[in-house]
Amino acid sequence: MAGKNKRKLEDLSVDEFMLSGFDSGEEDDCEDEESTQQKGKMKKPAPQKMSVKKQGKASEHKDHLSALKSKDPEFYEFLQENDEKLLNFDDSDSLEDEEEDEEERMYHKLPSQLEEADDNDEGESGKKDVKKPKEATKVTEAMIENWRTGLRKEPTAKLIRDITQAFKAAVATTKGDSEELCRYTISDSAVFNSLILFCIKDMHAALNKMLKLKAPEKGQKKLILPSSSPRWQKNQIDIKMYIAGVVQLLSSLTQSTVITAVLRHANQMVPYYLCLPKQCRHFLKSLIKHWSTGEETVRVLAFLALNKICRNKQEIYLNSILKQMYIAYVKNCKFTSPNTLPMINFMQRTLAEMYSLDTQVSYQHAFIYIRQLAIHLRSAINLKKKETYQSVYNWQYMHCLYLWCRVLSTIYPSEVLEPLIYPLCQVIIGCIKLVPISRYYPLRLHCVRAIILLSANTKTYVPALPFLLEILQQEDFNKKPGRMSIKPINFAVILKLSKTNLQEKAYKDGLVEQMYDLILEYFHTQACSVGFPELALPTIIQLKAFLKECKVANYCKQMRQLLEKIQENCSYITGRRQKAAFGVADVTAVAAWEKQVAEEGTPLTKYYSQWKKLREKEIQLEISGKERMEDLNLPEIKRKKAEEKKADKKEFKGLFESDSDDDDDDDLFKSKEDKGDSDEDDEGLEDLSDLSDDDNEEDVDDLEEDNSDGDQKKPSSSKGKAPKKMLNTELKEVAEGDEDMVEDLELSDQD
Repeated sequence: MAGKNKRKLEDLSVDEFMLSGFDSGEEDDCEDEESTQQKGKMKKPAPQKMSVKKQGKASEHKDHLSALKSKDPEFYEFLQENDEKLLNFDDSDSLEDEEEDEEERMYHKLPSQLEEADDNDEGESGKKDVKKPKEATKVTEAMIENWRTGLRKEPTAKLIRDITQAFKAAVATTKGDSEELCRYTISDSAVFNSLILFCIKDMHAALNKMLKLKAPEKGQKKLILPSSSPRWQKNQIDIKMYIAGVVQLLSSLTQSTVITAVLRHANQMVPYYLCLPKQCRHFLKSLIKHWSTGEETVRVLAFLALNKICRNKQEIYLNSILKQMYIAYVKNCKFTSPNTLPMINFMQRTLAEMYSLDTQVSYQHAFIYIRQLAIHLRSAINLKKKETYQSVYNWQYMHCLYLWCRVLSTIYPSEVLEPLIYPLCQVIIGCIKLVPISRYYPLRLHCVRAIILLSANTKTYVPALPFLLEILQQEDFNKKPGRMSIKPINFAVILKLSKTNLQEKAYKDGLVEQMYDLILEYFHTQACSVGFPELALPTIIQLKAFLKECKVANYCKQMRQLLEKIQENCSYITGRRQKAAFGVADVTAVAAWEKQVAEEGTPLTKYYSQWKKLREKEIQLEISGKERMEDLNLPEIKRKKAEEKKADKKEFKGLFESDSDDDDDDDLFKSKEDKGDSDEDDEGLEDLSDLSDDDNEEDVDDLEEDNSDGDQKKPSSSKGKAPKKMLNTELKEVAEGDEDMVEDLELSDQD
């Protein structure tokens, strides 16, 4: 075996041997011996295997070389002569180092000299950290003045950097981030105000001057972006920091005047936001918040900035902006009052203007949201539950209907959006028919007003009059109201009437007024139509029937005036039609005739223009009426309780002793008053109860109960007394007795 190995090794060169391995020959020859030895040793294995495992790779390699000395001494001598370093290497790192490496891989161990070596480094870094806030310079008025003069002379990159750092520190104070590291600190409120004012006034012009941007021409609509300047890349970081600070400042401010000033400045900085998409997204979010929740001027400025961004980067931002604005609109029209209604109308009009920028995008949004409204309506019709009715009969739903009517009216004529007119009208009509009771008459009037808006601007005939004339048939206007109230009902800010409202006189007064307004508005939209007489005929018949049945003079006066104007317009259109030489089938001739009539004007259109001006003044007075009523300082009416009244009667009973005849006379007058004027007394009581404060409501209820009890007792007393027939002489004495009572009262007053 040894000879074979020797021959084989002799035949091999050094390079071939190094490639083949050290013990390749041994392994071939001694496979059987090793296998038998391993089989014998398998029974003892645990400690040896553990020892082998515990040995490192270096020590294991050294054992192989020592075994080579005994097995192949010639090759060992050859290695000693040619490569002595291979045999005499250091195996000190064999076991312990490898175990330590494995432990270090598995577990993190701190170095032995951690405290000595790293304490100094940490101390130094800690000292540096402590020094940073000490190094921050305090901004003063003098520094701001120097910056202002420097900007006006020649703005440099270093100067802009200093100002942006100071502005960043100012914004950090508003957020309360005292831990944020800045080069400057601001501790005085006066310095803060002067720095913000300085940035708002001078930074935009200074940045444009530094970047050498040309001023846009008068007729130029497209903005000049700062990214077109060759100096943009060098100053981009500072500009980004500044405009991000403007957005943070907007989100932290609360005073409307300050927000207005910052928004004006932000509106100037829109080109810079367009060059930085991330900052622009944050800016848009802040703008939409101010557009939906801010004060009047704040909303207008926010909308102008939104519109400016959309017009210049329409393909990037328009879709997301419309979605966010619609969601903000729905969230902020949940509650409607005389104060919030103008803001909701502003959001409607501005959002409709935003939708008019791109009809394709608007169609997608309108289709989805009108379909959503239709789904809510369908579920309410099918399920017929209180919850589903409430999902339709609320302010958010109504304002969404108004919005889409206004959008379709604003964008008309548009072939893209025209197919949505019919489904929207169907949703509105379905909303009217869902719960057709008198308590929801205000909601019906809102729906009819939306239909009139859509019909007038899209030149589409939508039958809205039947829903108004139905009210005239269902409501009994001759019935005397159960309650009297001085305060009128504002139908513009309510959807549902309470049971007490239905009993008030103000309800019927307001309902007739609303009917008058809406019928007049609807006929004004169709006043120049060639088919006006046929359109007005059912309404004329209904109004004549109403005037025959109604006995209330005020209601009859209003409806008679409306009827006269409609009939006058009918006769005018009929006279003009008789002179026409074309047929109804000639559409172009009919359109030209209607256009000519509209230019000349009809009796109804002329009356409507005058009425509209007066009506707007009345609405303004109604809006300010609340303030005027508060300034009047009306006297409070305090009533005595029933017990106090009884006590007063007992006190005064002894002063004026009356005969039995006088008592009978009093009973007679009471019975006459009860028969004829009981309703008027009740109305007077209700009127007084409306004037009283909430604190006196219990007293009023007690009074009404006592009065009702007294009314019930009166007929019972008359039944017990079986009244006799009276002669003419007795009637004369009764009349004289009345005069005597007046004289007694005058004597008592003089005393």
